[in-house]
Amino acid sequence: MIILATILSGLSLLMSVLLLIYAKSSLGWIVWMPKLIAGALSPVWAILGAAGAVLGWGYGALWAVPMGIFGAGMMSWYVWRCTRDHDGFENAYGPGWSDQIAPQQIKQMVQKRWPVFLKMKASPEPSWERDVPFSTSPGTDRQLLCDLWRPAGGNTTGLAYIYLHGSAWAIGDKDMYTRLFFQHLVAQGHTVMDVSYRLCPEVDIYGMIGDVKRAVAWMKANASRYGVNPEKVVLGGGSAGGHLALLAGYAPQHPELTPEDLTSADLSVCGVISHYGPTDLLFLFEYMKLQKLEGEPPVPLGTVIAPSKRMRYAARFDILLGGWPQDAPHMYQLASPISHVHPGCPSTLLMQGAQDHVTSQDATCALYTKLLESGVPTINVIFPWTPHGFDLLIPQINPAAQSALYDVDRFLALLANKD
Repeated sequence: MIILATILSGLSLLMSVLLLIYAKSSLGWIVWMPKLIAGALSPVWAILGAAGAVLGWGYGALWAVPMGIFGAGMMSWYVWRCTRDHDGFENAYGPGWSDQIAPQQIKQMVQKRWPVFLKMKASPEPSWERDVPFSTSPGTDRQLLCDLWRPAGGNTTGLAYIYLHGSAWAIGDKDMYTRLFFQHLVAQGHTVMDVSYRLCPEVDIYGMIGDVKRAVAWMKANASRYGVNPEKVVLGGGSAGGHLALLAGYAPQHPELTPEDLTSADLSVCGVISHYGPTDLLFLFEYMKLQKLEGEPPVPLGTVIAPSKRMRYAARFDILLGGWPQDAPHMYQLASPISHVHPGCPSTLLMQGAQDHVTSQDATCALYTKLLESGVPTINVIFPWTPHGFDLLIPQINPAAQSALYDVDRFLALLANKD
């Protein structure tokens, strides 16, 4: 029992230390996954630490007591900080905001910010259509594909959520650790369009944002077919997908960011959800110290790379934006969502980890401030000690992921019920 007490307390202590580490640059990637696991399983580490402290006290392993107490206390504190209430909805939509959500909708939502164990399962089973073509790559016959998640029995709220996966603009694809999330949203009556957009170095920012806008146009054109109200289309995504969602949502008709074939289409959306999406690309360049990539060999735009080899093109801004900051300063401003804030921007939900080594909370908060100054209903949620990608790992128990889902539920319900 002495050994067991030491192991339990030591493991809890180790995970609590990992939770506190805030590292950027190369070291940030080394500690990222351990830190992500530490936060996602924080309730488990808290229980193990408490058990180790009790066993240590009972069997004379006194060194295990403070270790276990610290680990359990730190993890319990993290759970509480991630799941406590905030006034974001009240500030954005007024004190009676919750009255705008129908009681039958509330029943399908997450009822608490952290229900300990969350069963994210739609019942009855939703309709899942895979590899649905929504457009073609310009100048080719290559189809652009999406997955469509639809409520069973046609019981729909009329809202469509277009989701853009994270990718560092170079990796990833649709259906990337999001099935539980989509099943949960569809159970509430929302339609989900999971988009596979083209990546670097096949396309640059113009090609990507064009794909996103084609997805919006396609959903609106097919709205009646899927029981969707074309005025209730929401864009969202994580990381690079969050960036593209913000950019397309804030600049729907921008002449430089809109393909010629869509200039007459309605590309507006009623809301945007960003999970840790970059908001200022020049700030991101400095924050991630991307100067280290400036010596990489150039790659011709239009090059199609096998998925297993795409990682080397992650965050290659010389491809995405046509040059490094000193070469193409206009592009860094053009591709930054913060540059396109105006009073007509759609309602926005921002969710960000305070210790994200990819996307800085300072940049997210700067966007939030600018949106507030423009009178845009905006909610900004910062999760303490939380890293990049927090919403995708073990959402059934992860306190930050569950709390974020609680906010997503209510944000989408408000937009679905908006006149």
